Amino acid sequence: MAVRKAQYHWGWDWGPVLMTAGIWRAVRLEVYSARVADLWPRVWLAEDHQTAEVTAVVDVDGLVDSDFTVQFTLSLKGKEIASQDISVSGKTSQVTFRVNLPELWWPHGYGEQTLYEVSASLLHSGQKVDHESKKFGIRTAEVVQQPDKHGKSFFFRINGRDIFCGGSCWIPADSLLPTVSAERYRKWIALMVAGRQVMIRVWGGGIYEDDAFYEACDELGVLVWQDFMFGCGNYPTWPEMLESVRRETTYNLRRMRHHPSIVLYAGNNEDYQVAESEGLTYDYEDKDPESWLKTDFPARYIYEKLLPEVVAEHSPTTFYHPGSPWGDGKISSDTTVGDMHQWNVWHGTQEKYQIFDTLGGRFNSEFGMEAFPHISTIDYFVERPEDKFPQSHVIDFHNKADGHERRLATYLVENLRSATDLETYIYLTQVVQAETMMFGYRGWRRQWGDERHCGGALLWQLNDCWPTISWAIVDYFLNPKPAYYAVKRVLNPIAVAVRREHHDWSVAHAQPPKSSRYEVWIASNSFEPLQGRVELRFISINTGDEIRSPIVRDGITIVPNCTTDIIDGVIDHVAEPEPHVLAARLWVGDKIVARDVDWPQPFKYLDLSDRQLHVQPTSEHENEEILVVSARKPVKCLVFEEQDGVRLEDNAVDIVPGDEQTIKVTGRGSKPLKYRYLGQESCQIVA
Repeated sequence: MAVRKAQYHWGWDWGPVLMTAGIWRAVRLEVYSARVADLWPRVWLAEDHQTAEVTAVVDVDGLVDSDFTVQFTLSLKGKEIASQDISVSGKTSQVTFRVNLPELWWPHGYGEQTLYEVSASLLHSGQKVDHESKKFGIRTAEVVQQPDKHGKSFFFRINGRDIFCGGSCWIPADSLLPTVSAERYRKWIALMVAGRQVMIRVWGGGIYEDDAFYEACDELGVLVWQDFMFGCGNYPTWPEMLESVRRETTYNLRRMRHHPSIVLYAGNNEDYQVAESEGLTYDYEDKDPESWLKTDFPARYIYEKLLPEVVAEHSPTTFYHPGSPWGDGKISSDTTVGDMHQWNVWHGTQEKYQIFDTLGGRFNSEFGMEAFPHISTIDYFVERPEDKFPQSHVIDFHNKADGHERRLATYLVENLRSATDLETYIYLTQVVQAETMMFGYRGWRRQWGDERHCGGALLWQLNDCWPTISWAIVDYFLNPKPAYYAVKRVLNPIAVAVRREHHDWSVAHAQPPKSSRYEVWIASNSFEPLQGRVELRFISINTGDEIRSPIVRDGITIVPNCTTDIIDGVIDHVAEPEPHVLAARLWVGDKIVARDVDWPQPFKYLDLSDRQLHVQPTSEHENEEILVVSARKPVKCLVFEEQDGVRLEDNAVDIVPGDEQTIKVTGRGSKPLKYRYLGQESCQIVA
């Protein structure tokens, strides 16, 4: 706690103890008589978005006199749109540019990621002495916290538009940080964009990320929730420590504050939870910071005194949140206010993942489910053939989660038919993770339409810092797991969803339900109303036949930036005892824009053999292939192999009879592509 370096180097429940020391970023010697020490573009955007003011503030170091001037230039897309020269007065100079009809910066999927550039040249008697430039965006960003029927809201509003923030939490991309190149950072953020994730949370146990990370978020349109680097502890607060923290955070805020992607600073990760679990003193009504330093939870002074002051001074237009999770001083598990980390699936009470959506709060900033990475990643760290089984010592060693054997076993045995061969076991863990993420995201996105009951969901976690087994939905080598695609589909700009009641099958003397309610709805990110058509089919799992007539709703008005309830009804299990899926499709115009399939739970009770699946590859271009997929009976979680150099537009899909799907495959692998689905005994090769 007392050493200001990356906390995860001491080990975490997804990463190794790999202690590094020494200088790890570039070092240079600067010699100057005068220089531009800092350039800060401060932006004000009119409420009607018709005008903006950009105030460029320059700090100058060194020996300056009346012969020094600063030449400010404002550019857009490489073209200068304004400039002005200002005489240096003291150590700070500034100029304000007015921009008419500004081009705004938006998160991806909502508009363009327009970046302006401001530059400052320090001149002495007309000769350039130094130069600095910064790219920035013109936008507003708010966290809306207002009383409502659910408690107090917590959601993001960008440029006056409410944004449901579906995304992930980010840990450092490597245990050995200098190995992470700008290109690798960009690949990670590009993968988020391809997966329709709009927000990344930089977790408080790692590092203030490299400039390349934030630049990629700016350019590709991913919002950043930035924790300060305090994680899962009770940090000391002796005077020298507080001064060190002030210098650390001041430096990083001045470095990061121009990035339009950064929309929130959070004081810590789970430190208030530590205070709760350890019974430390926290009296929210006590507003005397000096008294906090005398308690057994002195770190409160950092989060509620020091950091708010630093943010107010150096990045005053960015929202500050005391911690994650945190909500008005209430217990961190309070579902009515602030953000929460929901770990009662996997950790805690180990609830069924099918009820995940009932466990959320106003903003779900952590939740997750573990899964193995693909076999190629397992092969990378398991050297001996005799160790390639699910419970080998080396495989267990690569899973740092406490009690992972029991937790994985619980969720596998409750839901799926057991298997012990490694490749099938890997696949089964991935099915569970994908289903868990789907149930959480799908329900929470629906709640967005209920007076912003849920403002967003950031799964734990996007990435890994080494080749391992963890909650990551993309492994160390940037290979997506099936959960990545499940989340991508739920975050479709316009998504259809179908869900039946799922009855608990593991209670004592469980009785099969006589009926189950079902419902169909649409979630839309569009700011405009759309017209659509929804079809709901009832298809036998055993035969592939339709057991009742489809329900079709045409001419539906899809409510903008909200959810629209479409169909509800009851399944009579006495009259219709045959297990069947509910398959929904949504058309906008003449195009199918979304699908969803609801299955009886748990899967282990279903016979999913003999699906009569057909995969037909067709070449479109030299580096691109289309897989045409159809089936005679419903297929669950069809997964195509991830390979280096190959990217799949979709994966882990459900296929139902009469609904042929196509999957675009870009790039060529070193071997034929394999696939499998739930109930299949071994992998097949695409012909």
